[in-house]
Amino acid sequence: MSTPKVPPEETPEAEGSTASAHQERPDGGLWEHPWAILGLIAVGAVAVAAFFLLRIVGW
Repeated sequence: MSTPKVPPEETPEAEGSTASAHQERPDGGLWEHPWAILGLIAVGAVAVAAFFLLRIVGW
């Protein structure tokens, strides 16, 4: 007896499980590239620090 095929978007049922397969969350979105978000935060922090440093120096 062959195993029934499951579409790629679904998770196959576990053996002995009473729950049916559920739709998986699609890839992508805001959290696909967390290093880019972290980089923007770091650049903003450095810009604010540079602003205050320049005010202290008096330039």
